[in-house]
Amino acid sequence: MTTRKLVPYFVCFALAAAVRLWGQAADKPAKPGTDVLIFTDGEKLIGHLESATDSSVVFKSDMAGEVTVDWTNIQELHSSQKFAAIPKDQKLRRGADTGKIPQGTVTMTDQKLQINTGAAAPKTIPVGDVSNVVEAGAFESAFARTSFTQGWKGGATGGISLTEATQKDQTFTAALNMVRTVPAVNWLDPSSRTSFDLNEAYGKLTQPGSPAVKTSLFHAGVEQDWFLSPRFFVFGQAMFDHSFSQGLSLQQVYGGGFGFVVFKKPNQELDFKASADYIDQRFELASLNKRLFGSIFSETYTRTFAHKIALNEQAGITPAWNDTSAYTAFASAALTFPVYHRLGLTLGALDNFLNDPPPGFKKNSFQFTAGATYSFK
Repeated sequence: MTTRKLVPYFVCFALAAAVRLWGQAADKPAKPGTDVLIFTDGEKLIGHLESATDSSVVFKSDMAGEVTVDWTNIQELHSSQKFAAIPKDQKLRRGADTGKIPQGTVTMTDQKLQINTGAAAPKTIPVGDVSNVVEAGAFESAFARTSFTQGWKGGATGGISLTEATQKDQTFTAALNMVRTVPAVNWLDPSSRTSFDLNEAYGKLTQPGSPAVKTSLFHAGVEQDWFLSPRFFVFGQAMFDHSFSQGLSLQQVYGGGFGFVVFKKPNQELDFKASADYIDQRFELASLNKRLFGSIFSETYTRTFAHKIALNEQAGITPAWNDTSAYTAFASAALTFPVYHRLGLTLGALDNFLNDPPPGFKKNSFQFTAGATYSFK
């Protein structure tokens, strides 16, 4: 086939490709308008306003990425999208009248926020009197009811180590941590919180002429919190523990109590809890089984560092009131490093102390987990 005869085919192919690209471009939603942030020294950022509080602004620039800037360092701010500006004196709860909150495009000059609501005159609020500035769509959806399957945050971690030689060694570690807070935004007072955590470590070492050595550590817990105020809550809980290394076949804990939020900030939170519990301890040696009545005093600390590195730490002690020698304690910490999208690397440690193990078993067990993590949200 000559070059001249090929020309019509190339023309048809080019036209078809152009039509396809035009169709894809038509289907793609229009890029939202850009926002402008001007620093006090005159430097300008072009991008999108994400949120703000009474002290700082979160702004995402195409060049600088996501940055947090104090209001005192900002000369001007102009948004093209609509936001809701929540005053500090306006207490919001689910089902509240959102019509009282001004919504519209935002402009800031002279440390005063102007919300262009479409009325004759914009609403003006000093930045120090603003509790939160939230994207209008996210503001409305925060008050919508969600099903129990929605709104979960957390991640799943898995690790594996295999050795195939004269000795055969298999080690598997897994962890699952999930939490659901209602409502799911930090600018509304919480009404309830559900959490679930699971840790498992299993290992088996075999070699010729020697008995197999097995390791099995398991912990699972579920907790439901009901907030009576932004800082005070009551809860019910259940926990299950198995430790082959300590001769503990299964420990079951059922109880409830109250908790207190010591402090809560956008990037960190510290809670203290105390409970009354029924504890059923079952050992490999049945004659050592115990039924206890005790309490759990614990603390939980979470923090998000720069680059979205997340820390989750908790510790507690469980005295038994009807057998003071049968107390237990625990401590755990996990550090997650984002790697790519929802994938990350988690380094975690879990330490359990059992004061009354069967003869021949150690009181303390330590579990270290290193593996890939998939974040749910």
